[in-house]
Amino acid sequence: MGDSLFEMTVLVRTVASGSLSAAARELGISTAAVSRKLSALEARLGVRLLNRTTRRIALTDEGARYHEACVRILGEIEEAEGAAAERRVDPQGVLRIALPASFGHKHIAPLIPKFAERYPKIRLALSLSDRKVNLIEEGFDVAVRIAELEDSSLAARKLAPNRRVVCASPEYLRQHGAPKTPQDLVRHNCLTTTDFDMVWDYEDPQGRPGSVRVSGRYSCDNWEVLRDWAVAGLGVALKSTWDVYRDIADGSLELLLPDHTFGSDVGIYAVYPHRRYLAAKTRVFIDFLADSFGPDPYWDEPAQTAREARVAA
Repeated sequence: MGDSLFEMTVLVRTVASGSLSAAARELGISTAAVSRKLSALEARLGVRLLNRTTRRIALTDEGARYHEACVRILGEIEEAEGAAAERRVDPQGVLRIALPASFGHKHIAPLIPKFAERYPKIRLALSLSDRKVNLIEEGFDVAVRIAELEDSSLAARKLAPNRRVVCASPEYLRQHGAPKTPQDLVRHNCLTTTDFDMVWDYEDPQGRPGSVRVSGRYSCDNWEVLRDWAVAGLGVALKSTWDVYRDIADGSLELLLPDHTFGSDVGIYAVYPHRRYLAAKTRVFIDFLADSFGPDPYWDEPAQTAREARVAA
């Protein structure tokens, strides 16, 4: 039974990492040993599970069905071990984490040294990408998502709000003036993420919902590029405070329409496979992020200060 479980683990790690060599590094064995385990598994089952070339691997139809069962079985074992280890003082093991590229780089990667000092027995594997990963199929323990969560089989915990602000550079405002109402935005060059126009939803100071369709000459689906364009004076941007807090603090960007709330339906969440018992390594990481951010994260402070200054003026 022990060999069977290890062979299942080898298969799941190989599929998740995308190569035999990467799986070997994660498991602490040689690439040749990984290949032998996969061959032994296929021989025992009497079916081919993987099509292997020098550049990639791909599950066969039979392999896909067996892989799905392996993921479920290994997950249940991990759940049982997590229940047994729930009160363990020193969480340990490999923790695979998927993060949005810019947010992960700015706000999570800098926290890792502190986390590593607190939990030295946890080995971290971070993946920074803006694509939506499949946690179970790709072998991730937890992911951070900035979104309005859809119904799914995943469990989720809110780590922080994702407050957004409308902003522009001082140079742009000197040339074009500042909008007084959300509807004034239709006369401005707005930086968009899709095509060259989009709808920005908001609530007015009385909490009444509204929306405005904005457009502009410059569009990009990368958050960092849009921020750089706004700082360079190309237009008005709707940005998350976590992305522009430094620019607001140093005056590179000015807050517009401070008495309106934009895009309040989106949050920052940790999502993870829906299990009754969460592995200790995953639980402490999620707790660590929640404690580090919270309902009033540090990146909201510059916008709040600028908002209070505008109201006082």
